[in-house]
Amino acid sequence: MKRFLHILTISLFVFNANAQEIIPKFTFNVDLGLPVTLRNKPFNSYMQGLVCTNIYGQYSFPFHLNLGLGIRYSLFNINEFSVPEANNGSIHTGAAFVKIGWDKYVTERFAMDLGVRAGYSLNYAVTDLNKALGENPREIEAVLIEPTLGFILSVDEQNSYRLHIGYCIETFPVSPQTLGFSSDSGFDPSEYGKTTQFLVFGFGYTHYFKNKSQ
Repeated sequence: MKRFLHILTISLFVFNANAQEIIPKFTFNVDLGLPVTLRNKPFNSYMQGLVCTNIYGQYSFPFHLNLGLGIRYSLFNINEFSVPEANNGSIHTGAAFVKIGWDKYVTERFAMDLGVRAGYSLNYAVTDLNKALGENPREIEAVLIEPTLGFILSVDEQNSYRLHIGYCIETFPVSPQTLGFSSDSGFDPSEYGKTTQFLVFGFGYTHYFKNKSQ
């Protein structure tokens, strides 16, 4: 294992020393991922992630800093096999965010992008039980923050693809009552105040509006 780490470190140093300097300018970005629920027990137990997608523009400044602005949509469905009573439905999230990050081309083809997204979201719990209660959809406002990591592979001067990993934290808690259930469903009520958190694994595409070689 130590030998592998030494080889990786030396390889990255050599790539960095020999690589042509590549500095992206303005880019258009799209990513699509699968969200995996975490942390909040009712959310983790009752919901399953289906999709999380982001569309954003980004501008790169000198010293590899970048700033982006975009929108997001995510969808979580109720897992019908884990709820105490029949209740079909979903949680839909729409959000706007800003992103600040650091990117670096290690070689002419390969780059890394570290960043943090922060924004405001509207979350809608649309379920059969909420409809029966006359509270459908149930709307919840929240603030989100998401550290991100991207591994970028450039295919030419105008286009690249990436492997995207994010850890999203939203300040809205999910309880059984959020979904329309009348009981605590065996969960400790102290769990209800915990933030909603989920991992996102996915792929993305970037279009460079200006030649990114300097």
